Amino acid sequence: MVFFRSVSALARLRSRVGQQSSLSNSVRWIQMQSSTDLDLKSQLQELIPEQHDRLKKLKSEHGKVQLGNITVDMVLGGMRGMTGLLWETSLLDPEEGIRFRGLSIPECQKVLPAAQSGGEPLPEGLLWLLLTGKVPSKEQVEALSKDLASRAAVPDYVYNAIDALPSTAHPMTQFASGVMALQVQSEFQKAYENGIHKSKFWEPTYEDCLNLIARVPVVAAYVYRRMYKNGDYIPSDKSLDYGANFSQMLGFDDEKMKELMRLYITIHSDHEGGNVSAHTGHLVGSALSDPYLSFAAALNGLAGPLHGLANQEVLLWIKSVVEECGENISKEQLKEYVWKTLNSGKVVPGYGHGVLRKTDPRYVCQREFALKHLPDDPLFQLVSKLYEVVPPVLTELGKVKNPWPNVDAHSGVLLNHYGLTEARYYTVLFGVSRSLGICSQLIWDRALGLALERPKSVTMDWLDAFCKKAALSA
Repeated sequence: MVFFRSVSALARLRSRVGQQSSLSNSVRWIQMQSSTDLDLKSQLQELIPEQHDRLKKLKSEHGKVQLGNITVDMVLGGMRGMTGLLWETSLLDPEEGIRFRGLSIPECQKVLPAAQSGGEPLPEGLLWLLLTGKVPSKEQVEALSKDLASRAAVPDYVYNAIDALPSTAHPMTQFASGVMALQVQSEFQKAYENGIHKSKFWEPTYEDCLNLIARVPVVAAYVYRRMYKNGDYIPSDKSLDYGANFSQMLGFDDEKMKELMRLYITIHSDHEGGNVSAHTGHLVGSALSDPYLSFAAALNGLAGPLHGLANQEVLLWIKSVVEECGENISKEQLKEYVWKTLNSGKVVPGYGHGVLRKTDPRYVCQREFALKHLPDDPLFQLVSKLYEVVPPVLTELGKVKNPWPNVDAHSGVLLNHYGLTEARYYTVLFGVSRSLGICSQLIWDRALGLALERPKSVTMDWLDAFCKKAALSA
């Protein structure tokens, strides 16, 4: 009943959100209909001056407005709850989840162009939305898809750099190394060395970012085929869209797998700026490091077990349940296994989130995909049982602010169903997806002239002294 109550609550929430956002959606629809320009860069050229003036106005008129108080808990607790970053492309609400330029995931599924009628959004459409704040037309998405395909050639020295590593190296190590090798062709680095004016920084950043977005699937597929398919590489197909081409380069031609890849890339693309990978990309980019250096740093953050590596941990944990208890495990047996995991000092992977306090909408849309395409899959049925069992257990434990599943709780089971069973590789898929969000924001960072990030740090001695002084003056 827990699951059905949560679905009912989600339906009510969607209804309220739909009512609240009807005006903004109609505006976006008008923008989509009135814009016939197929060139993404020219769209940005029109938008940037307006947004730059808006930023200047915010600073001049409201620069001294306080956004909240900083507590010792925030300083010691990873800056949780501390507002300190500008991130234009998405905003995460603790109750309703992520919004890409104001649109929820269900809204994106409804209004963004798809490869087939009623299908999942094309990632190229989301990229357009992230960069412009406008819902693109089908023609604009097709033009962007062709542009990305034309940029996808990867130099041989990138493959050589990857081949210099043992084939047993973690996929993320190989992937990040490939991205670093791509940096040799950075347009931003060349332009900066040639003395480009800071008002033009965004232009070579744009070229680097679109080149990077276009090439990371090729690099990622190379890593996969090198590790798991004896180096039998599959070339890029320029006639396919971004998600379908990536799926095919990995070796999966099933149309449903291509649809899954479109959905996967879309929902993993961005999650506002405070998570480790997004913040790292922004931080490194604020030093005017080019997009390749910034994104490679972001990937190294994504590779951590507390961030992107969690998706591989979920599938491994689910398979351990099956190995010990069988596929037909009862809810009561599952509850005992969950308690066993917790009592051993471990966490249940895929549950909880640093910001969200409800079921992750990215989990919900993956569940809907599974119900549509693979309702009888044994691991999916186990995931459904976990949705009913785990939240009450975590609530009873009393130490978890959010007992609900996040995006990682479901993605591995979908990939496993279509044959992508190598869990160690899953974080690379996450990395390919996250290139859309991080690169979109990097372009706006340079367009808006955002400052070098330099927060103040303190010692425990300083905190002790400050707190004692505060107590005396209270």
